[in-house]
Amino acid sequence: MSNRTTPRGPWSGGGGPGGISLPPFTPAPPDIVVLLAVVFATFSLQFFAFTRWLPDLLHLGAALFPYGLVWQVFTYPFAGYGPPSIWILLELLILYWFSRDVFYRLGRRRFWRTLLTVTVIAGLAAVAVELVALAVTGGVPAAFGLMQGQRTLMAFAIAAFATMNRNATILLFFVLPIQARWFLWLEVLFAFIAFLGTHDLAGFVGICVVVGGTYSVLTAGGLGRVLRDWRLRAEKSRLERQLARERKKRNLRVLEGGGGRDDDEPRNGPWVH
Repeated sequence: MSNRTTPRGPWSGGGGPGGISLPPFTPAPPDIVVLLAVVFATFSLQFFAFTRWLPDLLHLGAALFPYGLVWQVFTYPFAGYGPPSIWILLELLILYWFSRDVFYRLGRRRFWRTLLTVTVIAGLAAVAVELVALAVTGGVPAAFGLMQGQRTLMAFAIAAFATMNRNATILLFFVLPIQARWFLWLEVLFAFIAFLGTHDLAGFVGICVVVGGTYSVLTAGGLGRVLRDWRLRAEKSRLERQLARERKKRNLRVLEGGGGRDDDEPRNGPWVH
């Protein structure tokens, strides 16, 4: 399969998830099918005593700190998470709806590069927040539940779709029509409501980083450009502060209409040409 699977997204022409009509017979990208299968398989494995060790190794968790299981920041999005509930099927369906369009729009290479970049940065941010919280409160490490597995994947897919299809209409809860661009803020709002019930600060920060990072990478043209823009802005701010300090130190001031002349320099009158 080529990097650019097709020039047309599966919801082109006004289609979308949540009850909005889709073009018929749109093929499912094999990558997305495999992704959903992996998430569902790892979700199922956690409920068997002889297999739950594998999801435990893949999820972000307390073992990351004392044992240095650094691979967890790469694997946590692909390990299904949650209680044994029918809700997992709805989550996977939502993930399929959005990720299929995003995959077609971005192509294979850019899709996986963006997904891995954003989720790894979100994982590192969540771990950093949790380390600070542990240093301040001395509490027990949180489970990062708000951002485990399919929850991070859904946040990424919805944020990517909302970024690239800002004016598309999506039926929220299959009833309320909302323009896609508002889903960026709705994701943060839903994560905050979940945070109020779980107090999972690291997970909440991770979801916010996923949403903001996805928007930044897709609108700025890639992580390299985002980092370069941040560096240039930081450099500009540093130079402006340095110039302000030099002006204050040397008591320099700008004279309107003076053309940069010193105050003691004689000026020509209006009659001199």
